[in-house]
Amino acid sequence: MQVIRQPKTYDVCIVGSGAGGGMAAKVLSEAGADLVLLEAGPMWDSAKDSKMSAWPYESPRRGAATPSRPFGEFDGCLGGWDIEGEPYTQAAGSRFDWFRGRMLGGRTNHWGRISLRMGPDDFKGRSIDGLGDDWPITYDEIKPYYDKLDRLVGIFGSLEHLPNEPDGVFLPAPKPRCHELLIKQAADRLNIRCIPNRLSILTRPLNGRPACHYCGQCGRGCATHANFSSPSVLLPPALETGKLRIITNAMAREVLTDERGLATGVSYVNRSDRRDYAVRARIVVLAASACETARLLLNSKSGRFPDGLANSSGVVGRYLTDSTGLAVSGHIPKMEHGVPHNEDGTGGAHLYMPWWLDNKTLDFPRGYHIELGGGKRSAPGFGVMGGIQRFNGVGGYGKSLKDDYRRFYGATVNFAGRGEMIPNDDTYCEIDPHVVDSFGIPVLRFHARFSDHEVNQARHMQETFREIIHEMGGTPLSPMPSRERLYGLEPVGRIIHEVGTTRMGNDPATSVLNANCQAHDVKNLFVADAGPFVSNAHKNCTWTILALAMRTSEHIARQRNQGTL
Repeated sequence: MQVIRQPKTYDVCIVGSGAGGGMAAKVLSEAGADLVLLEAGPMWDSAKDSKMSAWPYESPRRGAATPSRPFGEFDGCLGGWDIEGEPYTQAAGSRFDWFRGRMLGGRTNHWGRISLRMGPDDFKGRSIDGLGDDWPITYDEIKPYYDKLDRLVGIFGSLEHLPNEPDGVFLPAPKPRCHELLIKQAADRLNIRCIPNRLSILTRPLNGRPACHYCGQCGRGCATHANFSSPSVLLPPALETGKLRIITNAMAREVLTDERGLATGVSYVNRSDRRDYAVRARIVVLAASACETARLLLNSKSGRFPDGLANSSGVVGRYLTDSTGLAVSGHIPKMEHGVPHNEDGTGGAHLYMPWWLDNKTLDFPRGYHIELGGGKRSAPGFGVMGGIQRFNGVGGYGKSLKDDYRRFYGATVNFAGRGEMIPNDDTYCEIDPHVVDSFGIPVLRFHARFSDHEVNQARHMQETFREIIHEMGGTPLSPMPSRERLYGLEPVGRIIHEVGTTRMGNDPATSVLNANCQAHDVKNLFVADAGPFVSNAHKNCTWTILALAMRTSEHIARQRNQGTL
């Protein structure tokens, strides 16, 4: 295999341009490092490429999903669970759904901007209930980076003074919508905490970016940059330094090393010409996503590293978790025949429910939060009507069908749970010895299962969501699933919150990275995605990826200035 080696040696090579890679690019370029960033997908500029204002009739599919955009044709993220030419495999009896974002900014172009800090207890789970492991860092050590992140990116919310749901530096939260107010009234009666959401969407101008104009299409890519994505917030200032070179369509194959075992750069396949290239760098930062980074390390084998780079512990790919998740919808009669009114707002709910109970009184060890939906925020769909039909006898043709749509439009609510999964020995990824992708790179094989901890948590979610619907005077639109169906849990990976494949720790025998996300085995190799996570709190992981990447990048900058890297 002929590899085209570029003559320049960069200070740092970053693999991945999403939350972690984008943050590393910003911090390190502003610190004076000369950077090259490899992105597996194409360029993306939300100001030019997003379909924020597109109408369904502008597409022959009316905006329906496509293989490369499973959340709708106008969704702002290219990629998905199934990418042509990029397979992954499943071990017998397992199912893990792996979502990849193949574009500049990665999955920051997809996520719902739910921006929750992990709390003090989330870093010391083992000390509290004996399960999993504690992080080698505490909340107090990462709090300054959360604070700087809030001020840089912008996040709305409210000061609630909840011990394990830390407050941030918040912009004003938008007012709740009608259905959200009704949900909150029911939740208050049930003593379920319901507070303003915490989203990285601007409600006031900040750092040269305008406030959100409430078109409600955050998922399509924000042309005004009012919500957060790496190409909107992190990469432009990095490029302005003149220190960053971005190479797109670069499918990373291997981290290269020298005779001393130090990283010397990264080899990649150019997706356009299918030729192999290599860039040289004094420091390598992997931020390709937890599973993609694990794949890259496991494929980086040599005589010194026969089991993969930075894998003397044998735990690269291990301790893989995703958030638990399921959803329940309900028909609320008091919301029928709703008076048309403006329900505009951000692209996500304006309220949410953080964990409100003590797990010591329950049969599962870790909590979950509840995300809300409903009301008139989308056009009526026959699937929703079909759900109501089973209970209310609606339907038909002509005038009666139109009357039913007018009656039931906006008369539904939905609840989605996002909970913590405890790492288990049966959920991990490894290299499939028999399968390669279209670039000739060996692919991942997944092993995955939920334990009783997560199944019991799912039952509690189902019961809670149905209790809220009944308290609102409504009817759930689906029957209660059985334990055999895991109470409706989505497959591992489906919530797209996978973490933990290169976890940090103080002991090189049981962890891949130290507390600064630096590989124990390779001192000039760092990881800046969700791989370093020791646990996967119910809080959506992007905000912690960003804060941790900022902390890691500042450490790299200090070490470079001191001449130790």
